[in-house]
Amino acid sequence: MLPSNKRSRTHAAAGAALAGLLLATTACGSDDAVRDSAAPAVPDDLECFSGSLSGAGSSAQENAMTTWIAGYQSACDGARIYYDSIGSGGGRNQFIDGAVTFAGTDAAVDPEENADARERCGGSDTVNLPAYAVAIAVVFNLEGVDSLNLRPDTIAKIFDQRITRWDDPEIAEDNPGADLPDLEITPVNRADDSGTTENFTRYLEKAAPNAWGHEAGGQWPITPRESAQGNSGIADTVKRAEGSIGYVEMSHVHGMSTVAVGVGDSFVEISPEAAAQVVADSPRSADATGEYDLALDLDYGTTAEGAYPLVLVSYEAVCLDYPDDGEAERVKAFLRYIVSTEGQEAASAETGSTPINDTLREQLLASIDAVS
Repeated sequence: MLPSNKRSRTHAAAGAALAGLLLATTACGSDDAVRDSAAPAVPDDLECFSGSLSGAGSSAQENAMTTWIAGYQSACDGARIYYDSIGSGGGRNQFIDGAVTFAGTDAAVDPEENADARERCGGSDTVNLPAYAVAIAVVFNLEGVDSLNLRPDTIAKIFDQRITRWDDPEIAEDNPGADLPDLEITPVNRADDSGTTENFTRYLEKAAPNAWGHEAGGQWPITPRESAQGNSGIADTVKRAEGSIGYVEMSHVHGMSTVAVGVGDSFVEISPEAAAQVVADSPRSADATGEYDLALDLDYGTTAEGAYPLVLVSYEAVCLDYPDDGEAERVKAFLRYIVSTEGQEAASAETGSTPINDTLREQLLASIDAVS
């Protein structure tokens, strides 16, 4: 059981109802920023546990999770939290198998997976808690080119390997001032089962239905030109390879060149504010398991002015009922920190994510409180 004491710490100063629940921020950092700086702030009433807690999954959450773990463990000496960023699909599988207490996943646990998880969840449902919202960047490596305008159909044809050279007329038409070389395009996709891939392919499916003929999913649907493990793997590959293009969660951009995505008749640069607009306009998923499941149906095909539709909402997937009381109390204590004002602001400062506001926080806390 969770100890009754609370650790005091000094800290720095559903459906359409979710509209406006996300606040924008501007900062983003690097993997090393957390390790090189002071521990993140925590709430004065932080609840500490003693013992270990394990999770696995989304590499998009990797930098945020590093921040959250650093903040919690710095305040709670007896807590040991482990998170293996093996990809969303691997995390959901480990959660279903009972190998970890929670999964970080960029695609909500679906009805079939929920049914498979009931045994490890003591007969209860899984609930998806949207704790991390961030844009997905299309990144590329072309000497002397810092930004490109690409329409959804163009992005789809590049990743479908039908536009194969950087000076292709379809790219040049929307980038008249860019010095585009006669160079082969090397698209880089995820090698692992990935929630980032699932969100990216859902975007292509919705925004470019006539150009992308593949079903959305966590596994890349065609034979790759180049592939890499995790968001970090794609980022490293694109940085090394002239002419390459890939897709990564925003905190992995680190100065790389990015694409302004075509939305309606304009092009929208990646930003937390533009991504937040899409998330705020998205309804609850029809596959939600009940009132405590806050999974969303993201509007990837939006044409709203100023919206950046390539967005990722990453969930913490947990049991509504755990067979072990201690396991339930440990995950509840950590999740309360993750969704706290301090936890959200710490992750935002590190990754450029969009913190939740008080209304969504209340919904998340109600779902966390329902875990037993």
